[in-house]
Amino acid sequence: MTGPPVVREDGMAQDDGGPAQIRRLLLHGSAGAVSRCRDFTARALADWGWTPAGDPLTRERADDVLLMVSEVVTNACLHGGGPEEFVLRHADGLLRVEVSDRNPERPHRMAPRSPALPGGHGLMVLDRLASDWGSADRGPGVPGKVVWLEVSRPSPPPWRRPPADRP
Repeated sequence: MTGPPVVREDGMAQDDGGPAQIRRLLLHGSAGAVSRCRDFTARALADWGWTPAGDPLTRERADDVLLMVSEVVTNACLHGGGPEEFVLRHADGLLRVEVSDRNPERPHRMAPRSPALPGGHGLMVLDRLASDWGSADRGPGVPGKVVWLEVSRPSPPPWRRPPADRP
């Protein structure tokens, strides 16, 4: 990465100068945060070549990313006092999504319940769709946490295993 991104008047920041690409969206509270973050992510995925997807797996993966963004931002709205910053990091086909809020309490799974009941399924969605996810402190002297998830882009077709090396 080549240094801190420049923040524009619209609260967005971008650094596309190095091997990793970073985009930031500054948020203040939860009003419209979910749709803003989904739209922000959709634009980034298009810029990074994830959409429009030429194959069904990439299209499905981009839809999965938007669903996970909705889940983590909604959780920040409901349980974290509202998201403060939304960050996308992209390098070598790996996307990392980060949502910061002021609540230091880490996400935790609810007791198992019927999938037919509304609510309480966000972390289950992350477990199933993300390559990895977790949370961390925001940093020394900064209250709150960062919830993050990582997703890899499917490899392009053909989806064949390379032949095994034979002695």
